[in-house]
Amino acid sequence: MAELTKLFKNNKTWAEGQIAKDPEYFSRLATQQAPKYLWIGCSDSRVPANQILGLAPGEVFVHRNVANLVVHTDISCLSVMQFAVDVLKIEQIIVCGHYGCGGVHAACGSKQFGLIDNWLRNIKDIYTRHRDELDAINDMTARGDRLCELNVIEQVKNVCHTTIVQNAWAAGRGLSVHGLIYSIRDGLLRDLAVRINNAEQLESIYRTRMGEPAG
Repeated sequence: MAELTKLFKNNKTWAEGQIAKDPEYFSRLATQQAPKYLWIGCSDSRVPANQILGLAPGEVFVHRNVANLVVHTDISCLSVMQFAVDVLKIEQIIVCGHYGCGGVHAACGSKQFGLIDNWLRNIKDIYTRHRDELDAINDMTARGDRLCELNVIEQVKNVCHTTIVQNAWAAGRGLSVHGLIYSIRDGLLRDLAVRINNAEQLESIYRTRMGEPAG
């Protein structure tokens, strides 16, 4: 446990500082959380949701994975979404990527990295759909960063293709899904101008209706 001593010390200092500023801080936080936002972001340690958004604990529900993907077979991500939408009744879903994302840039090439290559295959599919645009960008850093943007846009669509989100819309919920990107170089978020508020904004093949039999 010696290697964790610094972390325990930091935690104690932080907790004492919070109580000094607000004696009721933890008592209030211990009650039911009621965040308005679900953040789906990258696991990168330099991209912490609460700090970037300037929000306190309890104000944003968070799911993070390598390259901020929303894959229709990822039960972990879907479970977070279902809890956030159906139980916490969040109002905004934010998919946030970041420039310089190692996972996205790795997907631009052919080098093997191990098990994660199977995960990054999802990004290679996006590259393939936008090959003409991406191959026209000669600078590899700029090409990778453009793929970071395209990846966010694709994941916003993937969020909206889920029955979780579409059932919320069908129930009359005012739920919006946004695509943002973060720059580690200046600490600023940028709006990618992709915002979906209802199923009518989706291609018809992806729209689902509750109660209709398959086949």
